[in-house]
Amino acid sequence: MTLSTKPLTGTENGNHVADLSVTETAQKLQDSNLSETDEDIDGAEEEEEEEDNGAVEYPGTVIPDTHPEQIASDFDLAREYPDDTEYIDLIHLKIKSLEDLNLARFTKLEALCLRQNLIESMASVLDLPSETMEDLDLYDNRINHISSLVNQLVKLKNLDLSFNKIKNIKNIDKLVELENLYFVQNKIAEIKNLSTLKKLKNLELGGNRIAEILPEMLQLPSITQLWLGKNKISRLQNLDNLTNLRVLSIQSNRLTKLEGLEKLVNLEELYLSHNGIEKIENLEHNTKLTVLDVTSNRLTNLSGLSHLKALTDFWCSYNQISSFTEITEQLGLLPELDTVYFEGNPVQLTNPTAYRRKLRLCLGDSLSKIDATYVRA
Repeated sequence: MTLSTKPLTGTENGNHVADLSVTETAQKLQDSNLSETDEDIDGAEEEEEEEDNGAVEYPGTVIPDTHPEQIASDFDLAREYPDDTEYIDLIHLKIKSLEDLNLARFTKLEALCLRQNLIESMASVLDLPSETMEDLDLYDNRINHISSLVNQLVKLKNLDLSFNKIKNIKNIDKLVELENLYFVQNKIAEIKNLSTLKKLKNLELGGNRIAEILPEMLQLPSITQLWLGKNKISRLQNLDNLTNLRVLSIQSNRLTKLEGLEKLVNLEELYLSHNGIEKIENLEHNTKLTVLDVTSNRLTNLSGLSHLKALTDFWCSYNQISSFTEITEQLGLLPELDTVYFEGNPVQLTNPTAYRRKLRLCLGDSLSKIDATYVRA
């Protein structure tokens, strides 16, 4: 059967489809109704139990809506916006269908925010103007598959698909203008299909199922912020090319050794809390560090810190630090040190009354906060 290219009008499968060719409509329907293979990969398979890795809950976990009622008519929700609108914000309105919003009429649209809705398919992004769209926010919906049609939005700079059900990063390789990409709290197991995104600066993959930093990361030298908290990563590797990286967060993983950061000479903030690290080491080349978070690890002593002259914040609560002498030797001469956390260590637990006074004596005049409490005006 040969499909005509004559435009369709009317309603198909209960969804309003206006001014689309049969070819475009067929492409959208094909994308929204995934093949059996894609369903197996991207979300139709039975939910597996989340393995407990002993990590704390990732900040921002969404509270489930126990009454997810769909608004009777999504079409009316965008009616108030004029055709030349550049920004549309429809948050928490229980929208289920993008098609009913009649997005095709917004030919100058630059940003679309549809956070906290019930959207399952991205097929209708075909209606968005590819020549103007720069920001697409679908945070907290029910998407389990990244539509191939997303690749048509070639001017996108910001894409947020956090808090969905996505298992695979794909169909974004043509979004070469992307600067910020968010996949927080999905079901992603591998960092892949990102090598073409040469302008990417901020990549957020916290709260997924990633066990390994793959060589794919070596293809992203422009990244300045990398967020990998609450995954299953056991080793820091394949980061050598990220020489522009300024923020690295890998909290709540399975690290036991501090390594693989030697080439990250511009690193300013390093977050390593809730791992199994036993020693601070291999930071000789990271002299621009201003924030170092090693909360809730297995540190029994302090070392490898005295050369970090730019350090302003050192967070070391809930380890096994017992010596004020070591604190003095490693931190006492750091000229910019402003804030320290040692709560839950033997230095605090064995003598909580004198603890703060001793720390003030150990550390320099720049110190202003101990365990989030100001020590001087």
